[in-house]
Amino acid sequence: MYKRKELEILYKIIAYLKLDDNTYKHLSTRSSSKESYFILPYGLRFEEITEDNLIEIGLDGKVHSKDDAKYNKTGYVIHGQIYKNREDVNSIIHVHSPEIVAVSSIKEGLMPISQWALHFYNKISYHEYNSLILDVDNQDLIKDLGQNNILMLRNHGIIICGKTIHEALFYLYHMQIACKTQILTLSQNRELVIPSVFIAEKSVQDLLSFEQDLGKRDWDAWVRLLERKN
Repeated sequence: MYKRKELEILYKIIAYLKLDDNTYKHLSTRSSSKESYFILPYGLRFEEITEDNLIEIGLDGKVHSKDDAKYNKTGYVIHGQIYKNREDVNSIIHVHSPEIVAVSSIKEGLMPISQWALHFYNKISYHEYNSLILDVDNQDLIKDLGQNNILMLRNHGIIICGKTIHEALFYLYHMQIACKTQILTLSQNRELVIPSVFIAEKSVQDLLSFEQDLGKRDWDAWVRLLERKN
């Protein structure tokens, strides 16, 4: 599927899931040339995105598609810097749902207390809050991400990286439910049952190798859902 169209679909799916936040979040995918990426114009809601109004930005920060196109500066700082430093990453999601922000704001971060959370066992990096992400050479963010695909931004939200758009969406879906489940569990104020390290390590390996092309089966199902809605 054409990259612009895939990205349009990703925006529509996340809007359907109500994980958008007016005009304050951004998703991107790397272009076929690897030297640029597509992202939404600044000021649009996710449901307004089409393949035609996406803008293309070079890794140098220059707009390739429209001279008058504007993009969120934090979008370039996050997406552009990660693409420059991680050749394996082809799609990035940045969101901040209340559930994800709540979990990012506790010292333990995401706890291995549900199968959804076990997808991320020992695979999450954390980055301390430092106001808006506006430094175009934010090496601390890149350093904290390391080789993981998940960077939880303390008191802010999350950055999710994927080899493909559908892999990134797979991680987002499970992360959102994992955070919501953790909040529900802790609200019971009862003693927790936490899997052993052996079970947690076995589970993350099993969960991430269960299908060959991670997230593709779910992606196809989301596409069918959108087609039915239209």
